[in-house]
Amino acid sequence: QVQLVESGGGLVQPGGSLRLSCAASGSILSLNVMGWYRQAPGKQRELVAGIGTGGGTNYGDSAKGRFTISRDNVKNTVYLQMNNLKPEDTAVYYCNAIRYRGIYRDDYWGQGTQVTVSS
Repeated sequence: QVQLVESGGGLVQPGGSLRLSCAASGSILSLNVMGWYRQAPGKQRELVAGIGTGGGTNYGDSAKGRFTISRDNVKNTVYLQMNNLKPEDTAVYYCNAIRYRGIYRDDYWGQGTQVTVSS
């Protein structure tokens, strides 16, 4: 079982920055993909960014050019640097990890951290 703990959320003004952290309970090298999703009130959960064990990344359209995902395999932590934040970025941000076992896939989720962008 993998436990994910997010931190770094909070209230920020438009144009500001935040860095979210997701600490895993074990080695993240055993996790094929780690990523961030977000869910705003009344909306579906959407992909923000993902990163594979080899460092390859992908981003949701809303994050491209403003957010950067990275990982520290020593600290077993994944980060999401968010710059130029907009009110529409307001959401609960969830850390996700995927482990593939042959044809099976295990998904793990953190408890979420609130990000509010408001003046």
